Amino acid sequence: MTSLSALTLPDHTQLPDSDGTFVKNWQEHPQSILLTDSITPVLEELHPDSQYCIGQDLGIYWRLTDPPEKGAEAPDWFYVSNVPPTLEGKTRRSYVLWKEYVAPLIVIEFVSGDGSEERDNTPPSQGEGGNVGKFWVYEQAIRVPYYGIYEVAKAQVEVYHLIDNTYQLMKPNERGHYPIAPMGVELGIWQGLYQNAELPWLRWWDAQGNLLLTGYERTEVERQRAEVERQKRLLITEKLRTLSPEQLNALGIDPEMLD
Repeated sequence: MTSLSALTLPDHTQLPDSDGTFVKNWQEHPQSILLTDSITPVLEELHPDSQYCIGQDLGIYWRLTDPPEKGAEAPDWFYVSNVPPTLEGKTRRSYVLWKEYVAPLIVIEFVSGDGSEERDNTPPSQGEGGNVGKFWVYEQAIRVPYYGIYEVAKAQVEVYHLIDNTYQLMKPNERGHYPIAPMGVELGIWQGLYQNAELPWLRWWDAQGNLLLTGYERTEVERQRAEVERQKRLLITEKLRTLSPEQLNALGIDPEMLD
């Protein structure tokens, strides 16, 4: 009998990085970008050594099967702390638990159908054709501390927290958000315009309830702030120009500086 240590288990370069399906709806891609873009400054602060990984439709291999794809789940979005973003200088093609050992802290699924797939708790022994429920995999196999199920059609998100080996449905706080304590952030629904679409988007807030902005939003806020300061300076200058040279000198202002 061959021992487990003698086996050469495949890594992320040897396992399939796609199951041949396509993205189920157009909104999934911008939603993933929105989550990643706005949380990046927080993660960079949490990980000054850059040791973290974000996956978007990236397979998490939790068991070895034939075909290999049956042993993987590909969350729409997930975050793993304290792991390198690349492996031996190569972009990750998948996330292989038996090579990494570190489970994602949070996985998020975007519902495209009726939500039954994301809530399927079927264990391996009962799965028809070897199929295992996604909910069961995250809870019992990968053991992800936080699992979010986002339904844009219902403008809602459910967040489950792994407590005593079982997912407990979290209750929202007074802001209607779900605190993800290890990250120091909250997850919730934001109704607004993003990438030319007015939708109830899934977004992050900080622990004080401040919306975490995207790079574009941060730039726009700074532009508006600079414009307000410019307008203030113009208004002050116009008011000063109504004063006489003597009054300006009394204020310590050189009249020629206003020309």
